[in-house]
Amino acid sequence: MKTATKTGRWGDRRRARIGLLGGSFNPAHDGHRHVALRALKALRLDQVWLLVSPGNPLKPRAGMAPFAERLESAAAIADGVRLLASDIEAAIGQRYSARTLKRLQQLFPRVRFVWIIGADNLWQLPKWRDWRRLAARTPLAVLPRPGWTRRALHGAAAARLRRHRRDAGALLAAGPPGWSLVAAPEHPASATALRQAAQREGRKGPPLAAAPEQLQPR
Repeated sequence: MKTATKTGRWGDRRRARIGLLGGSFNPAHDGHRHVALRALKALRLDQVWLLVSPGNPLKPRAGMAPFAERLESAAAIADGVRLLASDIEAAIGQRYSARTLKRLQQLFPRVRFVWIIGADNLWQLPKWRDWRRLAARTPLAVLPRPGWTRRALHGAAAARLRRHRRDAGALLAAGPPGWSLVAAPEHPASATALRQAAQREGRKGPPLAAAPEQLQPR
């Protein structure tokens, strides 16, 4: 399995533009890949890291697959080159995004990070611990999500950050604080739906992810 952390587990001085897409990945699916690839192209990133959480503080433990299974499902939708599954949150002992980002910026001081979230997480952002600190330390790239995009753009986080909204092409150049809604089709895939389908069909093991779309060159 190829992971971002194995290319520089304790950090390095690479220069790169890297997107961070965190989540439970319970399981990873084509919707995650769609978001990562759209961000990769729109923001002209060198890589996107799928940060598999050892335990999302905002999600119940019931129904959560073991970390190793979730990491494996993330690796299955990655290509190991520009889209990487990463266990770095578990390696550094963090579950909160703001703390993860702070540590990554210490480990990779020359990398320009951007935090990638779906519109559902823009809506929920005020529930995240130290979310204002996260937004102050790195640009936020928001991808549309079915049923959430319009609602999120009228939510508390969007209102708080309204004067820092940027065009996607200028997001990293402007630096933090800043956020952008990345133009992209809404993808219908859902980890919850995959788990429910697996239960209905009586399958054992991790739910099957949808077939991934192809990685396109920049």
